[in-house]
Amino acid sequence: MGCSFSGLNALYDTVGGGGGDIWVNDYRFRVLRRLGDAGPAGSSVFLVKEVVAAAAVSDGTAGAGPGAAGLAKKKGVDPSHISADGTYALKKVLIQSDQHLELVRQEIRVSSQFSHPNLLPLLENAIIAVKGVQDGSQNHEAYLLFPVHLDGTLQDVTKSMQEKKEYLSTITILQIFRQLCAGLKHMHSFEPPYAHNGVKPDNVLITQRKEQPHLAILMDFESARPARRAIRSQAEALQLQEWASEHCSAHFRAPELWECPPHADIDERTDVWSLGCTLYAMMYGKSPFDYELDESAGESLVTVIKSAQPHPAVRPNIDDIIIHVDKLIAKHST
Repeated sequence: MGCSFSGLNALYDTVGGGGGDIWVNDYRFRVLRRLGDAGPAGSSVFLVKEVVAAAAVSDGTAGAGPGAAGLAKKKGVDPSHISADGTYALKKVLIQSDQHLELVRQEIRVSSQFSHPNLLPLLENAIIAVKGVQDGSQNHEAYLLFPVHLDGTLQDVTKSMQEKKEYLSTITILQIFRQLCAGLKHMHSFEPPYAHNGVKPDNVLITQRKEQPHLAILMDFESARPARRAIRSQAEALQLQEWASEHCSAHFRAPELWECPPHADIDERTDVWSLGCTLYAMMYGKSPFDYELDESAGESLVTVIKSAQPHPAVRPNIDDIIIHVDKLIAKHST
């Protein structure tokens, strides 16, 4: 079914203040407000509320028609991902090329494989063809539905605290970090392993809970790919570098993705590098490489990053990291 055109019009009307509903496959939502931008130009995230037929709620006739049952009755959806108040995050992606369309389809395929409490689940998705407003060309729009976390990202939290000259406590940092390790371990445990390729504070959702540790959830699987690549030529090395420059944030990118040798084995430990930079950012509010470079002395971002760990083969894997983090949590919890 996809998103109905009446639903699309309703989305546009709602953003402009007109109100209305939108269907994503068999599920109906009311758009409440725009939450912000998401990724490529023209992509946005909206706060939506599921509309479930009143009869289904009152007399148990859920399933009588499209939209009657609601997401709670969808097969394969973890009950913990169902919103108590019916609100979700709906990501709308404007697609204007075949290449971008394939990237979105791959994001859907990849993220649909993961099921872990520290990875943001994709609850529903639809891609529809739409005609260009001016020239009548055919483009596409994608709609991706996720659980909503309104406390913001790790970047939002650390920035807000810095402005008040406050910092996360050591135990809070360790608890958040441990959850990110758990999410990555899930991805790295696939055969073949997947790398997230975008671990950074902007891609970590934080939910603050009463009398419980903060909940940390890794999101945005646009750049997630099978992690292991055997590079055996200069052309393959340059191709990898070009891909990384487009998909991996510079200040969190592993050295081997900046300058890849013509003979190298790339693996999931590129995420471990990004994870370390994220840990530093939790403590100090920025990446360890986010500072004024001395260009007169020939200093550049790539030279600084490469000098930090010139041999990726000695980098620990995620299981090694978890062993040490668990010891630190035990130490700081007593």
